[in-house]
Amino acid sequence: MTLGGGYLLPSRDGHAIAAIGLGITMKTDGKSTHDAYSLFEYTIPPETNGPPPHVHTREDESFICLTGRLEVHLGGEDFVLEQGDYLFLPRDVVHAFKNPYREESRVISVVSPAGLERYYQALADMPPGPKDISAMKGIMADFGIELRLPAEVQQP
Repeated sequence: MTLGGGYLLPSRDGHAIAAIGLGITMKTDGKSTHDAYSLFEYTIPPETNGPPPHVHTREDESFICLTGRLEVHLGGEDFVLEQGDYLFLPRDVVHAFKNPYREESRVISVVSPAGLERYYQALADMPPGPKDISAMKGIMADFGIELRLPAEVQQP
């Protein structure tokens, strides 16, 4: 529904992007916000890890927990987000998240400036099947995102 140039999307509605094993629903992107921000609704299934530790060099993120709980590691600290909680994740700070609980978590993520939607789409456009980590790292680099795995995981 459009509202004088704006629009209304019910919960869970929007453009679904199958990128990182989570439910990613894009609510708005840079086209509609003049590149100011993009906004996503993430659905994290029970007992599911999100992305590995990583750094965004171009954008800041904010999380607002809608339902369930979400564990977030941010800059050396651990947080548990519960319904209604807000967490600011600034650029250039390592972070990761997971849902180790038995209930689904849903989170609104505001990303500023916009552009993360193009990253998710690039991942979604990769061929089906096991993902080539070097190709994924290349896509990440194209969007200013750096993987930050612990040293013991990086060693062959």
